[in-house]
Amino acid sequence: MPLRSSFTIAIRALRRNRLQTSLTIVGMTIGVAAVLAMIAIGTGAEAAISDQIRAAGMNLIVVTAGNYKVKSTDDYGGGAVEPSAWHPKRGRTPFSFRLIAFHPEDDPMEKHDHPTARQRLGDSEAGLGSAATLTAADAQAVRGIRGVQYVAEGLHQNVHVVSGEKRWFTRLHGTDLQLPQIRRAWTLRDGRFFTAREQSRAEQVVVLGTVAAERLFGADNPIGRTVAIWKQPFRVVGVVTTTSWMVAPAAGDDQFDAVYMPFTTVHHLLNLAKLNDITITAASTGEVSRIMADVTKLLRARHGITDEKPDDFTVTTQARQALAKGGMPMTALLACIAGVSLLVGGIGIMNIMLLSVTERTREIGIRRSVGARARDVRAQFVVEAVALSLLGGLVGIALGFAASSSISQYLRWSTSISPAAVVLAAGIAASVGIFFGWYPARQAARLDPIQSLRYE
Repeated sequence: MPLRSSFTIAIRALRRNRLQTSLTIVGMTIGVAAVLAMIAIGTGAEAAISDQIRAAGMNLIVVTAGNYKVKSTDDYGGGAVEPSAWHPKRGRTPFSFRLIAFHPEDDPMEKHDHPTARQRLGDSEAGLGSAATLTAADAQAVRGIRGVQYVAEGLHQNVHVVSGEKRWFTRLHGTDLQLPQIRRAWTLRDGRFFTAREQSRAEQVVVLGTVAAERLFGADNPIGRTVAIWKQPFRVVGVVTTTSWMVAPAAGDDQFDAVYMPFTTVHHLLNLAKLNDITITAASTGEVSRIMADVTKLLRARHGITDEKPDDFTVTTQARQALAKGGMPMTALLACIAGVSLLVGGIGIMNIMLLSVTERTREIGIRRSVGARARDVRAQFVVEAVALSLLGGLVGIALGFAASSSISQYLRWSTSISPAAVVLAAGIAASVGIFFGWYPARQAARLDPIQSLRYE
């Protein structure tokens, strides 16, 4: 029997039992809609997590001055000098550092309340661990490497920021205007980030993290206000916060309990010429290893490091591969949970088809007596089951789109429905129809024609 004829007969048969058919379609609709909505939520959540991981370091490369990291506990931060090496009252110790010959940068602190360059950045002759060899020229050279997306110079300090009578101890980052592109989960709550002109002119402008802004100005808008750092005035031009639901700004978090200014401004005020680090992002996560190798080769050549000598810098990546690979994917987990609804819908299809076989026993006997084969009867009931599931599936897909849109709009959850998810939902609906319709169809095909004709 042609498939088109089977489908026509199936629709006619289903219309005779409209209430049962409608209830069965509702069961399939709910199942398919639940699966599609869960896939949308899972896919959206995985995309959001992926973005957050990328923002936190999936494609992030950090070049740090020196070949080991020193944990700083004093007020100077920096991370490139042993904090116990020098003390203004004790003078030089066996581990103190001489002035870097090629740029006189220690001022006697008559003008600025800040640490001297010796306290911040180490001397390259004092050991590679405290070497201060990274420069803005190095960062500019790194920008030319193939596959590098963004680059930001870095100078870091623990500072007191003063606004009127309020004083807040926080982290200062001298950085590049590309930093917001590197921190993709950032957004500007107020104002803007500093500009290329302000960076080139080393202007005294500052962007506050949202925690620092609230500590200094409360609920007031700080844009255009002035804060003091190292007894120098800085104009507030922006406030950064996060768009990610995974990270909540908190005191001491180093991103939003922080202040940002052009690294050129730090260089100018502290009379420095070196960097603590250079932050790099790769355009593709698959290029991270190659870019790390290229950065290492470039900086060794720029610093004149021969083959027998170790690096005077450290190149690291903060990729979170364990998060990307570990555990069951969220989408699969949610889809499995929603699959329970499909199972219930499938059982409903089997139930109505078994009932239909019983009710239509005489019809089956008549069809068999006029020449219909067992496989024709079997195909007829399978087509009816598939028609039920597809009708429910199509309505369920529409409902799934509406549900995911509502979830995104009202709950502010990230959702994403791909064409593949729609095809998968339709395929699952058809598969459920075939699977749960096969047994009733088989039972119908096995009915004896003579006994079926006698059935009342």
